[in-house]
Amino acid sequence: MRAICHREGLLAACQLASAAIPARDVKPILKNLKAIAGDGRCTLMATDMEVGIRLDVQGLTIQEPGEAILPAAKLLAILRESRDGELEIEADPSACVIKGPSLEFEMPSEDPTQFPDLPTFAEDKFHEITAGNLREMIRRTVFATADETARYSMTGVLWELDGNTAKLVATDGRRLALAQGAAAEFGGHSTKGHAPVVPTKAMNLLERNLQDDDETVRISLRPNEVLFRTERAVVYSRLVEGRFPDYKQVMPKKQGTRIVLQAVPFQTAVRQAAIMTDEDSKRVTFRFAKNNLTLKAQGATAGRSKVDLPIDYEGKTLEVGFNPTYLIDMLKILPPDAELTLDLIDAASPALFKSGGEYSYLVMPLT
Repeated sequence: MRAICHREGLLAACQLASAAIPARDVKPILKNLKAIAGDGRCTLMATDMEVGIRLDVQGLTIQEPGEAILPAAKLLAILRESRDGELEIEADPSACVIKGPSLEFEMPSEDPTQFPDLPTFAEDKFHEITAGNLREMIRRTVFATADETARYSMTGVLWELDGNTAKLVATDGRRLALAQGAAAEFGGHSTKGHAPVVPTKAMNLLERNLQDDDETVRISLRPNEVLFRTERAVVYSRLVEGRFPDYKQVMPKKQGTRIVLQAVPFQTAVRQAAIMTDEDSKRVTFRFAKNNLTLKAQGATAGRSKVDLPIDYEGKTLEVGFNPTYLIDMLKILPPDAELTLDLIDAASPALFKSGGEYSYLVMPLT
């Protein structure tokens, strides 16, 4: 394989594709990228055997078609450090050579046939969602996934696709985020009767590929895997094994005291009060009284804080404790002009935040 490429364009593509490279040792060849050049296009492939991507690279002039293994870490370092606008890449199973007007690098390569193949998108049953809407739904949920496996499969995002509606749900057992949006269904595609959970890594990789708000993303969920197709890439992932908790059971069945909050002032007050929390006391106490919210925190050794925020509230006085990190995580992904409604039942019941009709965020209080 031999091709002339624009350095910056190839760097951006390699950075995107390399997000699928395994962080730990699985198979040595998976530390590399596979390039397939032919028919006037070049495709980069990367996978950790659970998540993978096929990414079309723009701006390459293919001089000799073929397949090659590109050492990912060294290639990225070369592309970052080089100042040449164009580079020539020539690779075969024994070596990969990169040349520019002011530089030349040679690295050992491997047999491209040893690299695992990744599926293309040839489905006739799928849903379509615009990239801008999907990116926002991912941002509003993925941060709430669990870091480690537990009783339930919470290390990913639950997808519910049925008719013209898409829902994404994530939880770590202490908070739950639910985002929904419009979707178009083709061929009878649906997740009804199933609870597919897409791993957090795959969700982050997909989000990074959603660069044009107006492009359409196709989603096809199979029994054990999922395929996403954007205009430039196909992202593949196996689904998380196990059962996702029944999130509908924890959603409040009755409306509590409703409080209206403005996202930016509320976030500012939470951040200010949280300054005096520490690892032993990750708690801010929220006291809702007539036309005022008082936030208090006291660390074991850090000191104490008290922040007042005027709010439009005429109900009974309520006091509840929250981990401020859980609130800040939610608030920082909302638009600056967002208005929130908070439903509180009592100090021991889950608190439900809503932004419009598309987003719900449930937080367990600290008792």
